[in-house]
Amino acid sequence: MTSTAGTDTKTTAEVRAPGSPRTRTERGHGRGHGHPAAYLRYVAGKLAGAAVSLFAVLVTSFFLFRIIPGDPVKAMTHGVPTSAEQLATLRRQFGLDLPLWQQFTDYCTGALTGDLGMSYQFHAPVGELITQKLPATLLLTGVAVLLYSALGLWLGTRSAWRHGGLGDRLNTGVALTLWSVPSFWLGLLLIIVFSVGLGPIPGLFPTGGMESGSETGFAYVLDVAHHMVLPVLTLVAVGYAQTLLVMRSSLLDEMGSDYLTTARAKGLRDDAVRRRHAVPNALLPTVTMVFINLGHVAAGSILVETVFSWPGLGGLFYQALSVPDLPLVQGLFVVFAGAMILMNLLADLLYPLLDPRVGR
Repeated sequence: MTSTAGTDTKTTAEVRAPGSPRTRTERGHGRGHGHPAAYLRYVAGKLAGAAVSLFAVLVTSFFLFRIIPGDPVKAMTHGVPTSAEQLATLRRQFGLDLPLWQQFTDYCTGALTGDLGMSYQFHAPVGELITQKLPATLLLTGVAVLLYSALGLWLGTRSAWRHGGLGDRLNTGVALTLWSVPSFWLGLLLIIVFSVGLGPIPGLFPTGGMESGSETGFAYVLDVAHHMVLPVLTLVAVGYAQTLLVMRSSLLDEMGSDYLTTARAKGLRDDAVRRRHAVPNALLPTVTMVFINLGHVAAGSILVETVFSWPGLGGLFYQALSVPDLPLVQGLFVVFAGAMILMNLLADLLYPLLDPRVGR
């Protein structure tokens, strides 16, 4: 009889299947001494990267929009008799007569202190214009992002878990089709069918705008919701497809892992295996996608807001480009890019909480 004396006893962590969720005890050991310092170094690196990205955004926003053809001063005075002296006065008033390097330093100094300049077109501070339009954009895109993120996660999980079936093929086909459809084209199609009316289908929804302008109280809430249906439907139809495909792909990568076989061998039900083991390990790529979508909440959708005449930041950006209104365009670009940088930073800081191996 072979003696077992002296045989090393392996801990639970050593025999745990690679990639499987760690036990509560293991997670507790993982956050022991040394981990706070490693996580702080990880956070410092991400903050430094975000600062560099923000500086790159400031540089890009300043020089990129100055190569747009057109003279802002002449565009502002279009159709109004203006002498050369008056044009020179306007250029001096808006600082367009200064050397480019001085315009850039003034722009960076103002942006870092919250002063985004004065709009050429609206003769108002850029910060005030953004503040006025931001609630409409947050309402529209915020509702859309919540809906299509939840829908994409749910359908992506179902499709991957039953991959190859009729439901998977149908979901994937519809998602690929909608993902390839331009949002402005889909919005115009919905307006034709459900706003103007097509054949036996009557016009059910407004063609654009956020409100009728004559409602108050709860009737006003219903009126805004009525105006939101088509633009939200457009954003959800295009947005959920990407989340579904990313979640499906991530979960399929986990499907053949040994730890799922072990979990089933322990007698866990299929739903429990999916919910407690497979989905948490497949979430990292999808978390990135969700946070990127949250960054789009502030940026809005320029095309969809323009098609539906939604009074948000997207429509304001389109108006600013048409002049071009340089301070307004630059300010909106910084806000859009800053929101994306912030959401990516939050996603990076969340990763170690989902997978402790990330921050090591």
